[in-house]
Amino acid sequence: MRGQRPDPSTETAETEAATCPYCDGENTTREHPKGPSLCRSMHYCNDCDEPFEAFQ
Repeated sequence: MRGQRPDPSTETAETEAATCPYCDGENTTREHPKGPSLCRSMHYCNDCDEPFEAFQ
């Protein structure tokens, strides 16, 4: 049954939109709760179409 359950490490309670560092827009989507390190998450800006990292 391995691999059929969702990864519990991707569940977080973060609900606020991150501010895009390129255009200062808040029309962003969190793509993944974990980035290159545990204190960063991956986001995507829908206004300027740029991916970025944000600190949690």
